[in-house]
Amino acid sequence: MKKANYNQRLLIIAIVFILANLLSFRYFFRWDVTQDKEYTLSKSTTDLLKSLEEPVTVKAYFSEDMPPDISKVKRDFKDLLIEYSRRSKGKVVYSFINPNEDTEKETEAMQNGIQPVVINVRDKDQMKQQKAYLGALIQLGDKKESIPFMQPGSPMEFALSSAIKKLSVKDKPVVALLKGHGEAELKDLQQASAGLLVLNNVEEYEMNDSLPIPDRYTTLAIIDAKDSFPETHLAQLDAFLARGKNIFIAYSRQKADLQSSMANSKTTGLEEWLKQKNIIMEDQLVIDAQCGSVQVRQQQGFFSFINNISFPYFPIVSKFGEHPAVKGLEQVILQFASPINYRGDSTIVFTPLLMSSDKSGTQPAPVFFNIQKQWTNADFPQSKIVMGAAFSGKLSGSANSKMIVISNGNFAVNGSGDRSTQLPPDNVNLLVNSIEWL
Repeated sequence: MKKANYNQRLLIIAIVFILANLLSFRYFFRWDVTQDKEYTLSKSTTDLLKSLEEPVTVKAYFSEDMPPDISKVKRDFKDLLIEYSRRSKGKVVYSFINPNEDTEKETEAMQNGIQPVVINVRDKDQMKQQKAYLGALIQLGDKKESIPFMQPGSPMEFALSSAIKKLSVKDKPVVALLKGHGEAELKDLQQASAGLLVLNNVEEYEMNDSLPIPDRYTTLAIIDAKDSFPETHLAQLDAFLARGKNIFIAYSRQKADLQSSMANSKTTGLEEWLKQKNIIMEDQLVIDAQCGSVQVRQQQGFFSFINNISFPYFPIVSKFGEHPAVKGLEQVILQFASPINYRGDSTIVFTPLLMSSDKSGTQPAPVFFNIQKQWTNADFPQSKIVMGAAFSGKLSGSANSKMIVISNGNFAVNGSGDRSTQLPPDNVNLLVNSIEWL
């Protein structure tokens, strides 16, 4: 009897196994049990894939027989493409090509913007250099977009979705980059502009005293303003919000100068305009034990050398709120940021975006920077000081509108041409994500 029951259980298990295999050929299932949900697509990606009207072809150019970390990139990208194909109901079609097989495929890869990188590969007991391809060409109709190289650990979903969006979006919203008050121009946003232009048309706009802000703009961006705003211009900002439009503000409350080791209060009228909406940008600087550094030239005897010294006025932000503008961000570096507080009622939804570490504090302006100061835990008695926030509701008039305020004007400014500096990736992503949400 026991043997019969045992055989029945074996038969049931065998049937279940066969059915599971038959289903797997027809359907693709994947449960995401990773801690950081690395296989879970964002809502914006799933919405994008569901909205595709034409097929998207992805040619993935990946070398084979690579070291484990390189091979993992290929496996992860293939898993991602399977998910994209499933969510788009077959609209995303993909194929993998090994450019190392022959010169014709290698030439094809390079013509499509996929450039090889040289990696070290162990062959028996020797190290040798080998060309590796880890890129993809995305095509929709006669339009093409390439991802030249996928670095291990890089955000693949962001790169792939951005490429598809760039090809599929037909009517891009128009974003106005305000100028005329010392703001950063488009050429000063060298890194960020590439991401902004994927989904938006960006135009520089200077206010006219007698004409309202054009209705074709969905969002107005004010980045690193340094000069005063006339009352007429502030009134135009209110009128813009009253029409249900949105505003992004990156603004430094203090003017800091490392050469003179001083930071002094700055007034343009923006801080008072925000205050009228119960958004208070304090006339203080945030200091944080989790911070960036500055290079200081030091002298020792006859020798002069450069030393990196921790600088608490450059907070490294790793605490983020629950909001699409900061989803997926890991680290943003701010410079001379100020606390942001909201003192209004619940008619406006206030969402903190960027917060200081558990060891932070504030200093009122004016501030003198003592590079040689020996900082202690007593200097950092506060935590989770808000330095960036999102606001939505009736910000002006009766229409609902949205606004994001960051208390560091130049967090995404890196200059242009030979004078440009490299920004942390998430500084750029913060600006792009914020504009996309707005």
